[in-house]
Amino acid sequence: MAVPKRKVSHARKMKRRSSVWKLDTPTNIVKCPQCGEAILAYRVCPACGYYKGEAIVAKNDSEAK
Repeated sequence: MAVPKRKVSHARKMKRRSSVWKLDTPTNIVKCPQCGEAILAYRVCPACGYYKGEAIVAKNDSEAK
């Protein structure tokens, strides 16, 4: 059975794992139909507080349901 002759150094181990640590940009960014702000899909817009045409969060004197 193959056994490593020496301990793998921290630097070598982290170099090998570095490709996994990279963050990806979200691919589900859409434009809010109410205000036009870029938001994540299927979430309440943080700018205007609307979701699917309904006011969910009260923003700027608008009523919330």
